[in-house]
Amino acid sequence: METTRLYHRGNRELQDMFDSRRIADRLEGVTLRAAFTDSDRAFIEGVGFFFLATADAQGRPDCSFKGGMPGFVRVVGPSELAFPDYDGNGMFKSLGNIAVNPAVGMLFIAMGEAPRRLRVNGTARINRDDPLIGDFIGAQLLIRVEAQAIFPNCPRYIPGQDGPSIYAPRPGVPPIEPAWKGFDEFRDAVPPRAPATGDKK
Repeated sequence: METTRLYHRGNRELQDMFDSRRIADRLEGVTLRAAFTDSDRAFIEGVGFFFLATADAQGRPDCSFKGGMPGFVRVVGPSELAFPDYDGNGMFKSLGNIAVNPAVGMLFIAMGEAPRRLRVNGTARINRDDPLIGDFIGAQLLIRVEAQAIFPNCPRYIPGQDGPSIYAPRPGVPPIEPAWKGFDEFRDAVPPRAPATGDKK
């Protein structure tokens, strides 16, 4: 079964179950990149938080919220970003995982009137003596991530300022399709919506 930079056998089996392999491949081909764009940099350096996924040497996962002042995460190279470790509870769940398994996933989110999501998957390393650490106020360690996959995600389920997203399924309301499914580069690859098992007949 075909493996790509984003997809493995488990992804492919579900894509085939829901007839979404064509749109998955199109999304990978159109949106996936290995270097940050100017727009990526502005977004990453403008947010005040992100979510960090790590796993230990046995593959046991952990997800952590990381927050700071906008600019606390910085793009420091074409495919590299850096963020500080601040004083915390001393458990070192995320960084302990990175020490034994450097693979990480990062999710950046903007809420409000213009919701946005950007994912960065890559390899992390921790340094107490990084030459840039002095540029990050409050940093006790600096983490650099070399990105292998940078890609946006559809933001339709991100809550708005007035509550849940208009796209969130709710009783008696037909689903609303996101605009991107009608874009020229995706329209011919979008599969028919699969009936949800929770839908009442």
